Amino acid sequence: QVQLVESGGGLVQAGGSLRLSCAASGFTFVTFKDYAMSWFRQAPGLKRDFVARITSGYDTYYADSVKGRFTISRDNAKNTANLQMNSLKPDDTAVYYCNLDNVWGQGTQVTVSS
Repeated sequence: QVQLVESGGGLVQAGGSLRLSCAASGFTFVTFKDYAMSWFRQAPGLKRDFVARITSGYDTYYADSVKGRFTISRDNAKNTANLQMNSLKPDDTAVYYCNLDNVWGQGTQVTVSS
């Protein structure tokens, strides 16, 4: 069974940076490198929104709200996806979730203070 574990969240001041990681494990017939990886986030009382996606071919896609500030990457040798978040804003405060083929991690809290 595929499992995803996010890490790297924390408290940061506006304008600061954080780097989130998503470690994937439990693959059987399909390997990590064959899947697209995505990051979503969910602020209190709001729905879970798309943040960034990286395909198996390393194409990247971003929500307009994070474009130019966030960078998604992957390391297939480590079965890991990363989200580098720069120039953070209070509106970025949310629980950030990793997603692979509709499998979700437990989330990691990101809080940006003003």
